[in-house]
Amino acid sequence: MTGAAYVFPGQGSQRVGMGRALALACPEARAVFEEADDTLGFALSTLCFEGPDDELRLTANTQPAIVAASVAALRCYRARGLESKAPDFVAGHSLGEYSALVAAGSLTLGDALRLVRARGEAMQEAVPVGEGAMAAILGLSAEDTAGVAAEAAGETGGVCQLANLNAPGQIVIAGSSAAVERATVLAGGRGARRAIPLPVSAPFHCALMAPARQAMEPLIQAVPMADPQVPVVCNVDAEPLTRASAARNALVRQIDGPVRWAESVTIMATAGVGRLIEFGPGKVLSGLARRIDRRLKVRSLAEPEDME
Repeated sequence: MTGAAYVFPGQGSQRVGMGRALALACPEARAVFEEADDTLGFALSTLCFEGPDDELRLTANTQPAIVAASVAALRCYRARGLESKAPDFVAGHSLGEYSALVAAGSLTLGDALRLVRARGEAMQEAVPVGEGAMAAILGLSAEDTAGVAAEAAGETGGVCQLANLNAPGQIVIAGSSAAVERATVLAGGRGARRAIPLPVSAPFHCALMAPARQAMEPLIQAVPMADPQVPVVCNVDAEPLTRASAARNALVRQIDGPVRWAESVTIMATAGVGRLIEFGPGKVLSGLARRIDRRLKVRSLAEPEDME
């Protein structure tokens, strides 16, 4: 296991102040935030660096903010000559797949920012506030969690599905509020260690996101994309992609499809990857990697001192 993969975080990793020190220390990182401001027509950099937090947490702002911070970290890393060779794979968790496609040379930064801004707006508008929910189920297998979700959906007449298969024993469900609430109760009775409602604004990666998929599909199909220079392990299939057409299709399907992250990491490790480098805010993916395969060496790069 001598190979390396670059991984990029998704929504939930944001924090006020992200990217500020990097932009001060690294001209290439600063240029990313300047491009983001120009592309989106507002000061995304100020929102990242100074907040306020409630505006940064709005889905339409969070998504481009995390992409900008992640690509800024990657470009600083490359500018400092730390990349001795191209990675064997790239992958991103949900939203992070757009950052991965930028890293692979498939999407330009500007196009990725415009897409995720629209994606955030479409996801937020797909389900009225309060009608959808997500919850983390800890300590059950994917099969048992799927059974709980199906039973809750049947009892309530709502939607309840596996949304994020993050690591063994860590599954996120999404769907109608009543169905997700019922699933958390059922999970406790089936032996789950904990069932934790998540503070999210919409039920991502489930059938309730179908309107967002319909809104985003023409935008994704229209944007210029090149074949990735590095295989991109997509969320929805947990398979490496090397063609632009396949990457487009995966971006469309992941909006209302599950994030198969544990399988994605396992596939990279099986192919010889022994080291994951996480670019962007937070250390969520680094923590998950240790739970998925303890042999993996992981490193999070988000601040200037991380590059040393």
